[in-house]
Amino acid sequence: MPLPSLEQDLSGWGRFPTARCRVLRPERDRELADCVGVLPRGMGRSYGDAALNKDGGVVSTQRLDRMLAFDANTGLLEAEAGLSLGVIAQTFLPRGWFLPVTPGTKFVSLGGAVAGDVHGKNHHLEGSFSRHVEAFELLCPNGDRISCSRQSYSDVFEATVGGMGLTGLITNVRLRLRKVAGPWMYVRHKSASDLDQIFQLLSDRAAPEPYSVAWIDCLARGRHLGRSVLMVGDHADGPVPAPRVTLKSQLRAPMDLPGWVLHPSLLRAFNAAFHRYQARKTLPFLTSPDAFFYPLDGIRNWNRLYGRQGFVQYQCVLPEKEAFAGVQVLLELISAAGAASFLAVLKRLGEGSEGLLSFCMPGFTLALDIPFKGKETLALVQSMDLEVVRRGGRVNLCKDACLSPETFRAMYPRAAAWRDIKRRLDPDGLIQSGLSRRIHLLEED
Repeated sequence: MPLPSLEQDLSGWGRFPTARCRVLRPERDRELADCVGVLPRGMGRSYGDAALNKDGGVVSTQRLDRMLAFDANTGLLEAEAGLSLGVIAQTFLPRGWFLPVTPGTKFVSLGGAVAGDVHGKNHHLEGSFSRHVEAFELLCPNGDRISCSRQSYSDVFEATVGGMGLTGLITNVRLRLRKVAGPWMYVRHKSASDLDQIFQLLSDRAAPEPYSVAWIDCLARGRHLGRSVLMVGDHADGPVPAPRVTLKSQLRAPMDLPGWVLHPSLLRAFNAAFHRYQARKTLPFLTSPDAFFYPLDGIRNWNRLYGRQGFVQYQCVLPEKEAFAGVQVLLELISAAGAASFLAVLKRLGEGSEGLLSFCMPGFTLALDIPFKGKETLALVQSMDLEVVRRGGRVNLCKDACLSPETFRAMYPRAAAWRDIKRRLDPDGLIQSGLSRRIHLLEED
């Protein structure tokens, strides 16, 4: 019997854009025979249209979430691709193991983390997610299953990590977990009064903590431009019972907030108060992994805070020599436009990965939320894209909802090499997405 499907209106986490899709929900590996050549979709936490296929099919992998094997001596975990990072953390943190790299939400599937080649607060030391992936099995668009690693089908490996699900469906992954000292996080906050100071703090290569991220007030102006709070942390032996990574949010956004809540004047006041509150935490303190790694996961459906029209999350990376001047211009553009955001982070990135479409490169990355207001937002994002291109940077395809084909080609020079592998795996172009169509990813330069 063919696997049943359901027509649904879907969106990414930013709730813009939306698309009507035919959704397949396999529960067993044997049912994947009906999913060949269909776009994969994990937990829906990419922000734009990377996991949307208007008037076409998507495969939800959420029910393919079984752990298959674990080596307690080496930390090597093998699991189905629908397993969430949150379940991995909840299961293995009490045993002294943790994810080697984790993004800012635990509601990401294992396959999605590979397809997006996600990164975290320790990228400057540990690289992106794919660096810790030993191998994965790929269900190709022609129905073949191949085991990909750096030794076997290495070119397909390079096209699939960061390949946004367009080379095929990842069925299972072998990931090497990281041994940690304890379940609690030892955290310090450092206040920065302006952009120059936060760049100095982030550039301190002698800092002992492996994790670092700066909350930045993207609406501050004048001498306060770039005021921030740097949050650094490391795993510590806690003197109290081990915390758990919770898989259910304690709070929820009960409604779509009205537009006036996001008025720039209100957000400027909120950001100033938030900076003062966080900057007071001058002494080191212990906190849970949820509070440090996944603060927004504590609010269910927090994307509703940006209203019914949704938002775009803009994340770019700029090379180290261009980063300070580039971030300064981007913050000035955001502040001048009054594009209200209470979530903006700045991080230092290390070496990129072998993924042909992977986002990370050495430098600094700025990520912020912009409430969607139609043409006004699109014009602002386009001006930011031009600044990023001019300085040799790129935007994150996992977050993007607005990139043009011309700008994409300028940002991702290895796209032609990716396209050659994609064409060999999928000569008929069966697997496409809203993202791939929008940026003309499958078309020749």
